[in-house]
Amino acid sequence: MASELVRIRPAARVGRPIVVGVLNITPDSFSDGGQFLSHDAAISHAVQLRSQGADLIDVGGESTRPGAERIDPAVEQARILSVLTALVQRGIPVSVDTMNSSTAEAAARVGVRVVNDVSGGLADPEMYRVVARTGVRYIASHWRGHSDSMQDLAEYRDVVREVRDSLKSRIAEMLVWGVSPDRIIIDPGLGFAKTAQHNWALLAGLPELVSLGYPVLIGASRKRFLAQFAEEGAPTTARDPATAIISALAAQSGAWGVRVHDVPSTVATLAVWSAWHSGARNG
Repeated sequence: MASELVRIRPAARVGRPIVVGVLNITPDSFSDGGQFLSHDAAISHAVQLRSQGADLIDVGGESTRPGAERIDPAVEQARILSVLTALVQRGIPVSVDTMNSSTAEAAARVGVRVVNDVSGGLADPEMYRVVARTGVRYIASHWRGHSDSMQDLAEYRDVVREVRDSLKSRIAEMLVWGVSPDRIIIDPGLGFAKTAQHNWALLAGLPELVSLGYPVLIGASRKRFLAQFAEEGAPTTARDPATAIISALAAQSGAWGVRVHDVPSTVATLAVWSAWHSGARNG
């Protein structure tokens, strides 16, 4: 059952997107940094996310918030590998959120079958080699630079076209390295070298990304561009209703998956979306 939940399905499939629950084992992530640093707290939260309806738990040990500094891969691995091992042993579907090929390879050794790389392979030239050799599924995001400088790179003439073309180039390179096309998932990288206007344009242009023929993951959860829908100074959790609505709109546009911090609100919203479309098909 677990393998069916995360298998790659065609972009035009019938059914709701998979829900990817976020587990940050970091001291400095923008929304929940420091909450799940201990092994037990991380495991407990992953189990909770799964019980709330997450199909996949995305485990990361390095913050990629704007302005974040890089950490050594050894530090990243010390934070996450024991948690990944424990979750795999419990039969919980997990992905590893990393830009480092050594971390991806270590995660694959303990049974992780999905790598989520926000750099799309640009941060580590060995990443595609590891992905091809291990046979993991690979989520490649659009990316222009590391967190400490990425907002200086947020200049586009046509953000949808440029992101689409960049992802297309990344896919072509992956194939050259031997990555199987049925292992590739793409992500427009909302918030990574993108302004709020760019993010909205990419969401509106999601069908153009889906047209590439690869599953598309959307990660809008609690990001800064959603702050306009919450009271000034409100915690990032106040952005969860807007995130859930984006999940439904992403489903409408053909997204394969949505990555969220608050699983229940997105699961409930997608259940309503699914019922609506079931009624439209059977009415």
